[in-house]
Amino acid sequence: MTWKENPLTALILFLLIGSGTALSQFPPFQFLQKPGPYSVGLKVVNQYDPSRKFPATPDRPEAPGQGSRPLQTLIWYPALQSSSKPMTVGDYVVLADKEIHFDTPDQEHNKWRRRLKSSFDLSLWAVRDAKPVEQRHPVVIYAPSQSSIAWENADLCEYLASHGYVVLATPSLGPSTRNMTDDLAGIDTQALDISFLISYANSLPDTDSSKVAVVSFSWGGISSLFAAARDPRIQVLAEMDGSMRYYPGLVASAGDIHPEQLKVPLLFFTANDMSYIEDLDAYHGPPNERIGRSVLNAWTHGDVTTVNMVGMSHPEFCSMFQRVKNAETFAKDQVADYGREEANTSYSWVALYMLQFLNAYVEHDAPAMAFLGRTSAENGVLKHIMEIKFARRKPLL
Repeated sequence: MTWKENPLTALILFLLIGSGTALSQFPPFQFLQKPGPYSVGLKVVNQYDPSRKFPATPDRPEAPGQGSRPLQTLIWYPALQSSSKPMTVGDYVVLADKEIHFDTPDQEHNKWRRRLKSSFDLSLWAVRDAKPVEQRHPVVIYAPSQSSIAWENADLCEYLASHGYVVLATPSLGPSTRNMTDDLAGIDTQALDISFLISYANSLPDTDSSKVAVVSFSWGGISSLFAAARDPRIQVLAEMDGSMRYYPGLVASAGDIHPEQLKVPLLFFTANDMSYIEDLDAYHGPPNERIGRSVLNAWTHGDVTTVNMVGMSHPEFCSMFQRVKNAETFAKDQVADYGREEANTSYSWVALYMLQFLNAYVEHDAPAMAFLGRTSAENGVLKHIMEIKFARRKPLL
């Protein structure tokens, strides 16, 4: 019996083929913002922090610098126009082969080769080792999410570089292993990585280290808080759903982190909620890492701009995480009926508000400050994309 003779079989085949086609045709992530006035260069510097130890693995030979903390450093910067081909997603993926052992690539444990295989040929903006623009630019340190790669938000980092910022990032490594630990030791380690990058940026010919901001996502957000509390060179913080909001107990247990004493302006994006965590301040239950005074509520001496991205899930603040998604995995994190198009749109607005915030508070740009002072509708944001709260704080004397 052929499928023509059995309508039920034909229907099943149609549904299976249609389902597979839908999965294969799921629209890809697209970064919708246009580049700024500069072309973008990328340098990769394999360096070590000799002040901190990082154990050798038993199955690998000793290498130069072994025993010191490896910090594969990515630097996006304003560059002169180049005829060379820009970085592809695949080019970024290859960088993860050498995150720990610079001279002995490890493709086997690079999970991004599998996750991003379908996007390997997609071109981004940065040109490897392009000639830099000969002037000094503000410094942005990007702090990635837990155990993630330095280039998880390459689109955002390239975007900021195209608008005149030098952006530095290293992978999120634990104190002594490739994976970050979700404890104070892990936070302290990433905070020291941030300070290490600020010091390194000071040695670069195209940076103005009197202007330093830290941009972060997820776990990088709690580490950047610790860094800002301990390193006076950090002047501005911008966080995408940072973990400092969700682990106030960890913040309190550190003993030396006091958000109420910080004067730095803060931009904080939240995923699909605005205030329910902050409303729990009155709850006094048994102490644990998730219970404590809201860090955002305690931020009383630096301006705070809180932007709730109404339709975004937590992973959607990361461009490479978005590229991993197919129809099935997208649906698992999907907020209401906000689809791929809304995810692309929302991420692009996050990037623009991030840029305007940095321009306003790092560069003291009046038009950027005016942009932040307008309603989202006045800035052209469609309804149901974001809601914004701004609190101007009284400076701490």
